Parts: sequence; C-alpha cells; structure tokens
Amino acid sequence: QVQLVESGGGLVQPGGSLRLSCAASGSIFSIYAMGWYRQAPGKQRELVATIRNSKDTVYADSVKGRFTISRNNAKNTVYLQMNSLKPEDTAVYYCNARTTTNIYWGQGTQVTASS
Repeated sequence: QVQLVESGGGLVQPGGSLRLSCAASGSIFSIYAMGWYRQAPGKQRELVATIRNSKDTVYADSVKGRFTISRNNAKNTVYLQMNSLKPEDTAVYYCNARTTTNIYWGQGTQVTASS
C-alpha cells in the first residue's frame, strides 16, 4: 500500500505561482512513476505532468513552459512548481503514484487562480 498526502494549494492571482508537494509513504520502493492530475468543476480529471525514474517527464500541452514536476527521492516527495497561473488552471489537483499492480491517489488540493 502507498499513501499520498498533498499540500501547497491555495488562492493566487493570475500570473502568480504556487508549489504543490506530495509526500509518499508505505511501500514506496514499488513506485515507478508519480504524477499530478487535475479536475475542474464539470470536467473530467486530466493529466498535468508525470515523472518516471526521477528524470523522465511528460507535460500536458496546456502547462508546458509554466509548470515543472520534480521528485526528491530522499524525502519521498514529488513537487509541482506552477508559474504564470491562469484562471483556467483552477481545479482540484491530485497526486498519483503507480506501481506495477496498482494506482494510488491523494486526497486532492484546491488551486484557485482568480483576481
């Protein structure tokens, strides 16, 4: 089992920045990839960014050049640095961890970009 706890969400003005953190615990040795997804009201959950082996990253087109995903293996934590936030980035952001047999989700953290 893997447990994920997100933090760092909040309210920010458009153009501002936030950093999300996701701390993993439990069977962390089995995790091969982690990522961030988001879900806005009335929309499906969508991929934001993933990281595999601490260096191979994938980003949604909508966040390329603005968001950066990184992983600190010593702290068992994955981060999402979000810059130049837009109102359309407003959503609940979920951390995700993948093993060969399961997919785990955090509880979600609200990010709101609004003036």
